[in-house]
Amino acid sequence: MRGAGFAVDVAADLPEADEARFVNSYDCAVFDRMLPSGDALRYVEGLRRSGWLVPVLFLTARDGLADRVDGLEWGDDYLAKPFAMGELIMRVRSLCRRSETAAPPVLRWHDIELDTGSHQVRRGGTLLTLTAKEFTVLERLMAAAGKVVPRGDLIAAGWDEVVPPTANVLEVVVGQLRRKLGPPPVVDTVRGVGYRLIPPG
Repeated sequence: MRGAGFAVDVAADLPEADEARFVNSYDCAVFDRMLPSGDALRYVEGLRRSGWLVPVLFLTARDGLADRVDGLEWGDDYLAKPFAMGELIMRVRSLCRRSETAAPPVLRWHDIELDTGSHQVRRGGTLLTLTAKEFTVLERLMAAAGKVVPRGDLIAAGWDEVVPPTANVLEVVVGQLRRKLGPPPVVDTVRGVGYRLIPPG
């Protein structure tokens, strides 16, 4: 793929893919189906339900009709092994072109709406004024759809500079974000790990 001119990041399992997805933006993602950490199709299904729109190609030895139907329900293309490298390159190139025209996703968590294109956040229809770091932290939490986002991942996404482990910059931003979101609270602290969104009330 690199020889064909693509910039490529490689992840050995779903946790590595999750970390890369939080830190970088991609024009296309290629997933094998069966990984040591689980079925990538279920992983992509969860991302789709949270508003993730990056085009996905499943590359797998599972070539049954039901497998292809499932793959095309949550992904954008499905290529069974064995395959020709030239075909994979053309399919990925096509998906990358599609991502260039895709509308930026709007993420939703109950009464909170985050528009990644316009960088606007509303709660209960009311427009909120967030700083860039507050927006980034909320975006990562909403993309995780209730799963815990490690503290280190949030810092990596929101701060270009090196942040000492003992610094409380993230805690300050989360505190400001909570105040701006107002009641009922939705940002939950998982002590020693990070943060997650919870249903209001």
